[in-house]
Amino acid sequence: MDNKSIAKVFKLCAQLMELHNENPFRTKAMGSAAFKIDKLPFSAIDASLYQLSDQQGIGKSTAEKIKQVVTSGTFPDLESLLAKTPEGILEMLKIKGLGPKKIQIVWKDLAIESVGELYYACNENRLIEAKGFGLKTQEDIKRAIEFTIANEGWILYAKALPSANQVYTHLKNQLPTHRISFTGEFRRKCEVLTHIELLSDASADEIYKAVEKLNNEIILNEDTHSISFKDENNFSFVIYFTSEDDYAKELMITTGSEKHLELIQQIQHVIPALGSEEEIYQQLGLNYIEPELREGLDEVELAKANLLPTLITFEDLKGTLHNHSTYSDGVHTLAEMARYSKEELGLAYLGICDHSKTAVYANGLSIEQLEQQWIEINHLNETLAPFKIFKGIESDILSDGSLDYPETVLAKFDFVVASVHSNLKMEESKATARLIKAIENPYTTILGHPTGRLLLSRAGYPIDYKKVIDACAANNVVIEINANPLRLDLDWRWHRYALDRGVLLSINPDAHRTEGLLDMHYGVFVARKGGLSKGKCLNTYNLNDISAYFSEKKSKINNT
Repeated sequence: MDNKSIAKVFKLCAQLMELHNENPFRTKAMGSAAFKIDKLPFSAIDASLYQLSDQQGIGKSTAEKIKQVVTSGTFPDLESLLAKTPEGILEMLKIKGLGPKKIQIVWKDLAIESVGELYYACNENRLIEAKGFGLKTQEDIKRAIEFTIANEGWILYAKALPSANQVYTHLKNQLPTHRISFTGEFRRKCEVLTHIELLSDASADEIYKAVEKLNNEIILNEDTHSISFKDENNFSFVIYFTSEDDYAKELMITTGSEKHLELIQQIQHVIPALGSEEEIYQQLGLNYIEPELREGLDEVELAKANLLPTLITFEDLKGTLHNHSTYSDGVHTLAEMARYSKEELGLAYLGICDHSKTAVYANGLSIEQLEQQWIEINHLNETLAPFKIFKGIESDILSDGSLDYPETVLAKFDFVVASVHSNLKMEESKATARLIKAIENPYTTILGHPTGRLLLSRAGYPIDYKKVIDACAANNVVIEINANPLRLDLDWRWHRYALDRGVLLSINPDAHRTEGLLDMHYGVFVARKGGLSKGKCLNTYNLNDISAYFSEKKSKINNT
C-alpha cells in the first residue's frame, strides 16, 4: 500500500460522510486529509506517528488512522459508514460525474440502490426531473456506466452491436475478395458476452493490415490462428483466420457452444470440410440448425427428427404491447408513440401500458388520469384507424400478490400487464407465491418481466420457474419476453418449458420513447434462442385476432 492507496481510503470516508450528512466540518477535514496524504514527501507506511502528525493538516488523530489503514486497510469510522451503505451505492461512487450529493438524491429520492437500476432509470428518462440533474447530466452518467461495464470485461449484446457492425463493414471493405462472418457468442446472439468474434479466410497478414487501419492496438495471439484488439469503446474483438477450404467447418466449430459441439461429435467425431454449414449438417443427417439454437440443449435431437421450429422474425410482429407515454414516465406522447408504430414500423396496433398508481417514482396514474388517457385513446383510434391503440396498464403486483387498482377499474382495460417493481428481496417461496397470486387474478393478461432482472447489474429475484410457468398455463396468462436489452426477461433458457406447457409468449419492448420500440429486435433475438415460432407469440396476431383474444378473455371473466 502506497500513499495514493491510503489517500483513496480517506477520500472514500469523506465521500460517505457527505453522503450520510455527517458534520460538514469533519467531512471537509477528512477530504483535506486525503489530499495531504497523497502529497506527503515520504512514505506513510514507514513513517512514525510523530512524523505523520507533525505534517501540516494531518495531526495525531489522522496519523493514527493512517497507521490503522496501513495494518488493516480501514479504520473504525469508515467501517461504521460502510455498514450502513448498500453495496450498489458504493459502486455508484466509482462513476465519473456522480458525487455524494447526486448519489444521495438518486438513493433517497428515487429509491435507486444499484448501478444497474441507475442505468435503467437513465434509459427511462427518470433522472432529468430530479433536483440537480438534467438531460446532459443523465446522458453523461449513462455513458460513464457503459464505459465502466466495458472495463469490467462484459458487453451487452445490444451495446456491442453498433461497434461490431462498424468493424465488420470495415473488414468487408478492406478484404472484398474474402469471406468474413461473425461467429461465437456474438453470432449466437447471447445476451451478454466477453468479446466479439469474427472468422475470415483471408491470410493473417491481410487481416493484420486491415485491422491496423482501425488505429487500435493489436495483439497477436499465441495460437497463431487469431488476432485480438479493442476498439475505441473498449470492446474486445477476436478475429480467427482459416483456409478457404476449411471456412464452413471452422465457422460451424467456432459458432457452436461446447455442448453443441459435443452433441455433433457424438454423431461424427471429425466434422467434414464442405462448402457450407448447410451441407455439413445435411451430411450429418441433420436439418440446418440456426446459430441462435446451437447451445447444446435438444436442438440436435430435434434436427435429427425434422422437428426444429421455424424461428420467429421481426417481420412476423404485427403490433407492440407494453409501452409507456408521457402520461407516466415516458419521453414521448401517446400520439407520438402510436404514429411511430404505425408510420415508421408499419405495425397494426399499440398497447399502451403506463404505470399504475402505486408506482409513484414513475408518475403512476390515478383513476382520474386514466379516464383522461382513455378519452385521448378513443380520439386517436378514430384519427388513426384502422390502426388501433389498446387500453392497457402495467399494474404493480403488490407485496401480497394483489394488483394495483380495484377490479372495477381493472375491468375497463383491454388488457393488463402485471409486473413486480418493489420489494425485490423476497425469498423464493414467497416471491413465487406472490407471482402466482397475481397470475390467478382473472384480469391479468400478461406477466411482465417475471424476475425483474437487470443484466450485468441486478440478478432477478428468485422464483420457482416451473411453478410460475405452470400457473400461467393453468390460468391462460401470457408471459412477457421483455425486449429491453437490459432485461430480456423471461430468460430464453425457460422459453421451451413455457412453450411445451402451451403458454403464449409476447415480445414486449417496454418502450419509454419511440426509439425504444426498436428494442423488439433484441426480444426477437432471444426469442429465437428460446425456440419461439410465429404462432406461439401473442403480438404476431393480426389486429382482428388479438382483438378477439382480448375480448374472449374478458367475456370469460364476465361469465364466471
